[in-house]
Amino acid sequence: MSSHTNTHTMTTAQAIVRWLANQFIVIDGEEGSQEVRVFGGGFGIFGHGNVTCLGEALYEHKDTLPLYRGQNEQSMGFAAAGYAKYHLRQRMMFCTASAGPGTSNLLTSSALAHANRLPMLMLCGDTFLTRLPDPVLQQMENFGDPTLGVNDAFKPVTRYWDRICHPAQIIQSLPHALATMLDPAECGPAFIGLPQDVQGWVYDYPEVFFEKTVHRIRRIGPDVQEITDAAQLLKTAKRPMIIAGGGVQYSRAVQELTTFAETHQIPVVETIAGRANMLATHALNIGPIGVTGSNSANAIAEQADVIVSIGTRLQDFTTGSWTAFAPDAQFISLNVGRYDATKHRSVPVVGDAKLSISALTEAIGSYQAPASWTSLAQDERKKWDAYVAQNVAYGNRPNSYAQAIGVVNDKCDPNDRIVAAAGGLPAEVTANWRTLSIGSVDVEFGFSCMGYEISGGWGARIAQSENSPNQETIIFIGDGSYMMLNSDIYSAVLTDKKLIIVVLDNGGFAVINKLQNNTGNESFNNLIKDTPTATAGAFSVDFEAHAKAMGANAMTVANPDELGDAFLAAKASEKTTVIVMQVDPYDGWTNEGHTWWEVGTPHTSANKKINDAHSDWESSRSKQRKGV
Repeated sequence: MSSHTNTHTMTTAQAIVRWLANQFIVIDGEEGSQEVRVFGGGFGIFGHGNVTCLGEALYEHKDTLPLYRGQNEQSMGFAAAGYAKYHLRQRMMFCTASAGPGTSNLLTSSALAHANRLPMLMLCGDTFLTRLPDPVLQQMENFGDPTLGVNDAFKPVTRYWDRICHPAQIIQSLPHALATMLDPAECGPAFIGLPQDVQGWVYDYPEVFFEKTVHRIRRIGPDVQEITDAAQLLKTAKRPMIIAGGGVQYSRAVQELTTFAETHQIPVVETIAGRANMLATHALNIGPIGVTGSNSANAIAEQADVIVSIGTRLQDFTTGSWTAFAPDAQFISLNVGRYDATKHRSVPVVGDAKLSISALTEAIGSYQAPASWTSLAQDERKKWDAYVAQNVAYGNRPNSYAQAIGVVNDKCDPNDRIVAAAGGLPAEVTANWRTLSIGSVDVEFGFSCMGYEISGGWGARIAQSENSPNQETIIFIGDGSYMMLNSDIYSAVLTDKKLIIVVLDNGGFAVINKLQNNTGNESFNNLIKDTPTATAGAFSVDFEAHAKAMGANAMTVANPDELGDAFLAAKASEKTTVIVMQVDPYDGWTNEGHTWWEVGTPHTSANKKINDAHSDWESSRSKQRKGV
């Protein structure tokens, strides 16, 4: 400690970790307010770029900032995203990686966090600021710009980026990074590059820098005139509809959404990120919308005249590449982010969802949607429920994703958390899962990133164990995603964070094979049996043995009946369990509930099937809404 009573002499790394440990947040919950650390800890793999200095500092705070040892830097980032999702972006984790490939492995997870607007702090090694030992091991040299390195690649996929060139710079950089990650509109990953020499340099830091700081998530109220304009439009609606996105949950505005819909009798449809905003049994929940949606939601979407979108960025899977709506439909977009609120000629309401919904419901007074419209939407939902019940049923049919989803849905506890990502499962879970509790579904489809499932589930389970240790985290994953990233089965075993992982093996990348076939193309390089360079047969991986080798319980089942028994056994166990079932790569897909989706197809080909498929695909383009 310095002789000056108002400063502390310490290394840059020591100061960073001490500052992180003194950041707290007030979380408002059902049982009142709770003050906790912003950072639940971190995920780390050490190398020469972060072990000696940052590692030394983290060791001194291992009790207040627990460090989870990752198996792969990319999976650490996915786990941090899963943790932040569970905590509705109010708490987060940091990731530390060494210089070089350790850090570059985080690029994909940073992109995932950016696309999903999730907070994650990356503290990554960098080359020496002095350049005296250049070029160093794992340095990416740029011949024309010596300041440019691999860490600069993170600039497009972060919301905040900095490289610390002097110990004093963290006094400004750390608060700015955290403010960005806690900002509802700007939320996303933050990257701080730490040159290996700078990490160990000392500085006399002011004592006030380390004082306990308590944060709150900012709530920005909507502009009065924007509410007035939105209310004026909504009161003219004969066929109104609400699109509820993930931002509803991040704003903790589920109750306000429900009250708004019930008061004005407006049907609600959900995006993939907003999949658990309402229970499946709620009378005004008309189902998921879009490419991976439901007939019910899409049927009313194409008739709605005024659409209130809340907390959604209106990506193409929600909008059917902007073909899902009537040409003259008008949008009101409630969003904390101006960028999202002003898309496609929307009447914008920029502000916090909780405050904006309450203001809008007050502004429209006694307005209610015509009873005939609401009744029509509910009738459509009943038809969809009947289809789903038939779709998840099993008997003399090939095993399918939908059947597996139905079995787990029937036997899980209401508060269990469901995790899925990429491949065919997001569509199947979104269409077939019946929401049993609010906020219990995490389908990563913002970046549609294969490999998120197990790692994101591990991060969610860490978060879950802090609040609700008796809940389960249940992961649906295909064989393709499993093969991409499975090492956090070992992480879950090491840390005693139990997961239930349902591996549905269809012999390759079956959903992309389906897209390939649907566009007239021959099966090629997706299913293992259609891969010219593969000599082994499909279904040749022993997933059960592989999971057991990482310390998990594992079993292989032949059909949905056996899956049900295995799932109950997994719930009764205290250990991470992997259940494997083969499913048919061709039959059993959910073929209803889809809107058009714009895919780049060949405008000409020597193959007549491809030409015919292109013409058929393009035939729906006339419905595409032209906007910005």
